[in-house]
Amino acid sequence: MQPHSNEQLARVERVLSYIHGNLQEPLTVASLAARSRWSRWQLQRTFALATGFSVASYVRRLRLGRAAELLLCTDQRQLDIALSCGFDNEISFNRCFRQVFGCAPGVYRRRGQRSNLLVSTNPARLRPPPGPLAKGSFHIRIETLPSFWVAGVSDTVCGLDSPNPDFATRVPAIWRRLDQHLLGRSLRHGGVQLGVLVVADASAPEYSFPYWAALPADSVPEHAALPFLQVPAQTYAVLPHFGPIEGLAALLQWFIDCWLPQSGYRGLSGHDLERYDARYVPGSVNSYMEYWVPIESAADAPNG
Repeated sequence: MQPHSNEQLARVERVLSYIHGNLQEPLTVASLAARSRWSRWQLQRTFALATGFSVASYVRRLRLGRAAELLLCTDQRQLDIALSCGFDNEISFNRCFRQVFGCAPGVYRRRGQRSNLLVSTNPARLRPPPGPLAKGSFHIRIETLPSFWVAGVSDTVCGLDSPNPDFATRVPAIWRRLDQHLLGRSLRHGGVQLGVLVVADASAPEYSFPYWAALPADSVPEHAALPFLQVPAQTYAVLPHFGPIEGLAALLQWFIDCWLPQSGYRGLSGHDLERYDARYVPGSVNSYMEYWVPIESAADAPNG
């Protein structure tokens, strides 16, 4: 369910813009409700429908995301980072940081890798995509994965940038091949499934590349007799997609055309990932999957 009027959406966007511009200030539900001219209950309800977050959770995740970037990109003291990101003291900052990132700020800094880092966009600079796609734009996060192996079946597809895209028909056929292969060996896959798009191998002029319908290699028994593919270590922007899979192409187009240019990150030609788990229900408006796009920070890039 989404907020059902343009006026409601505009008010939510004004609240979001204020949050983004004032993270270092106290941002209570009561003060934001007064600014939005809603009751606290109405603000919480409408905000959650639009973004998938409670107000307090969204503010906390944005503050921690900004703090994580400062830990990685500056030599500021942790106390200075905590105060600049709206935390009252270093103790509360450390506690909240551990809850979200699973480690202390100093450990995160020493690792030097972006993980579970929420990167949401200020509607004053970038409007979210229209309709039901909007919710996913508020949940984009940055993750870093080490190299890993998958096992599956593959074929060549022509992607969205091809003059003759066949992605919508060929990809389901590749997944059916995997299902049939496993069924023929009395095997089932009930856990995570991965689509791997080897965009690094894309060839002109058709912009075709290998697509793998795959499972994590450590979940596949030897007698499955499936080919293996190594996915290199990469940093990703993770795009959550809510609803039927047919809307994914529009979300990706918005991400490439609108989000990336103002995000501080650059897209890379590597191994894109589609991640499906038990939350993925084909055709359902409540379905959930994630698309992982290889990126690098513009600050870390050569000549960046």
